[in-house]
Amino acid sequence: MSVKQSHYEALLAEYSESSAAIALLKKYRLYMEMIPSIRRANESLISIPLPVARLREGVSYAGSGGTSISPGHAVCLPCDLAILMCDPEWKVKIGVEILIFIHRPGEDFSALLGRWRQSQVWLDNGYEWVMPHRYRHIFSDEAEAVHPLFVLFEETPDRIQRGLMAAGLPFVVESFDWAVEEVENEEFLSIGELGNMGEESYEL
Repeated sequence: MSVKQSHYEALLAEYSESSAAIALLKKYRLYMEMIPSIRRANESLISIPLPVARLREGVSYAGSGGTSISPGHAVCLPCDLAILMCDPEWKVKIGVEILIFIHRPGEDFSALLGRWRQSQVWLDNGYEWVMPHRYRHIFSDEAEAVHPLFVLFEETPDRIQRGLMAAGLPFVVESFDWAVEEVENEEFLSIGELGNMGEESYEL
């Protein structure tokens, strides 16, 4: 069975919450050890879905879909999430940043790896994050280092795992319980059908 859009969306939504992001990092020990305070882990990182960065120097390059970004302009990075470390006591961003790349439906190795490479190019000459409103008080300048983590599915083609291993890039493999998902979909459809039955359903 191939990767579905709903599977990608489910993980994107899940990892947007800090406790789920922590659980993800625990699957790759090197990154888990980068969390400033394990005892206060929920206060030690910020998970930003579809993050936006403001490029200090701007960038211009040719190639497939070549692009040009002026200095000071913001761009939505091609990663799926950015996990930023911060000091739980002083509420300032510190240490490293981890960019998460979830395997998207129909995406092959070159496209998945290309998203990380494009992120490297865009962030190479200095940047700052456009922080979510609730974190706007946190200093958002660039980190000491940026690392990738790729999230694959059991249905992801083996060549993608082989390619990431050959490139020395870290990844984890997630799985879904298809039977449970099908039941949930059926229940959702049933609820939708009830909702279309008129005012009596609305009053229940």
